[in-house]
Amino acid sequence: MANTAKKELEESYVTLADLPITFQVKYLGTEISNGLWGIKFTRRPVETLVKAAKSSTLKTPLPLCNLTVSLEGVKVVITSPETDKRSWTYPIHTISYAVQDLIYTRVFAMIVVKDVGQLNPCDMHAFVCDSRSTARRITFALSAAFKDFSRRVKQFDEQSTKHRITEYRQKFAIDLRTPEEQQADASEETEA
Repeated sequence: MANTAKKELEESYVTLADLPITFQVKYLGTEISNGLWGIKFTRRPVETLVKAAKSSTLKTPLPLCNLTVSLEGVKVVITSPETDKRSWTYPIHTISYAVQDLIYTRVFAMIVVKDVGQLNPCDMHAFVCDSRSTARRITFALSAAFKDFSRRVKQFDEQSTKHRITEYRQKFAIDLRTPEEQQADASEETEA
């Protein structure tokens, strides 16, 4: 069993050289997030969206999308149904957290920060993947993009005046633990 998990992890790994990378997913929806990062702020919204999707009286299929992770962020393009050809982009600096859900392991979720002056400044967006491995690959792809973004921010800070204090520093997190590791650690997380 341990070898299977290790093999799945190795197959899921995405590097900077792999970006941009596109995944075909279903858009589960969006819910308000009560925090910037942590599984505790994605878990309940994902549960709400899954419950709503399962109990939908219309039984309409979830929109099929192409989700592209690049150095600039995440772009989502609805490909089906034909009547709903929308697209939107989440710049890398607006994504504060991304994770493969620990209960619904085929779900990838991310928290996006909107304008900070709004009553609810964070939204959680969730996507259903064709497999647990795909959800993990999206998480790794976004992790690679975050690492590059962090490098660029650090390089910019080093090039700017040494006496100037950085006025704004973006914080973000990618949870690369497996759903099993997240579940084991969930009891240790606080609501602080």
